Amino acid sequence: MSHVLTSPVFVCRDNIDTDQIIPAQYLTLVPTIAEEYEKLGSYAMIGLPDDQYPVKFIHPGDLKSPYKIVIAGRNFGCGSSREHAPIAMGAAGVEAVVAESFARIFFRNCVATGELYPYDAKERLCDKINTGDIGTLDFDNDTLTVNGTTYSLKSLGEVRPVIDAGGLFNYARQTGMIAAQA
Repeated sequence: MSHVLTSPVFVCRDNIDTDQIIPAQYLTLVPTIAEEYEKLGSYAMIGLPDDQYPVKFIHPGDLKSPYKIVIAGRNFGCGSSREHAPIAMGAAGVEAVVAESFARIFFRNCVATGELYPYDAKERLCDKINTGDIGTLDFDNDTLTVNGTTYSLKSLGEVRPVIDAGGLFNYARQTGMIAAQA
């Protein structure tokens, strides 16, 4: 199936850590409980400093973000190993993060949970694109088009089918690696 996503983008800089993505006080929320998953999403990116990010990722009173695509600089998702970070972003409605580079654990958690597609950019997009610009992410061609310019992204490769399946356990069940749940 062809997969194209068009959405306003949210742009952030380098070294966005898991505390900025979801501060520690919200880690008591249990993502497997539907209403707590939704609430977790409503706090996504709440730790970003107001002076650097005057546009809020989630508008006050909303549970979801209008931004399904996040553009970031280097080392996105650094800090702790908490799975809550990609889960909170996914719960907020984000489908993909396009970053100059990712913290390894955050990247793995995106794949394991199936919450987000972590795309590596081939250039520094956070200096070329602004929050609110409309981006079109083409998963089959590994491109992001914003303001008439198409940027080539590194292929998701082997991780795409795992994320498509909804994470590691669903992928393992679908491919027969582990028995399907009765």
